[in-house]
Amino acid sequence: MSKLTKTSQPGAKSIAPDWPVVIYIWAFGMGIAGYVIARILLDGQPHPWHWASGIAGAILGVGLGWLWYRWKGDVI
Repeated sequence: MSKLTKTSQPGAKSIAPDWPVVIYIWAFGMGIAGYVIARILLDGQPHPWHWASGIAGAILGVGLGWLWYRWKGDVI
C-alpha cells in the first residue's frame, strides 16, 4: 500500500517545469537555418523537402540547446 501525502492546499496542481529559454532559441534558430539552407541548396526540389529540413534543424537545435544548457546554463 502506498503512503499518501497531503499538499498545502487541497486540489492544488503541481506545475511541471518548462524547458529553459536557451533550448527554444537553439530550436528556432536551427529550424530557420535548416529551412533557409535547404531552400538555397534544394532549389529545384519539391517544397516539402524544405519544410522537412527545417523540422530536422529544429530537432537538432533542441539537442544542441540541451547540451548548451548542461555545459553553460541558461541565457537568462
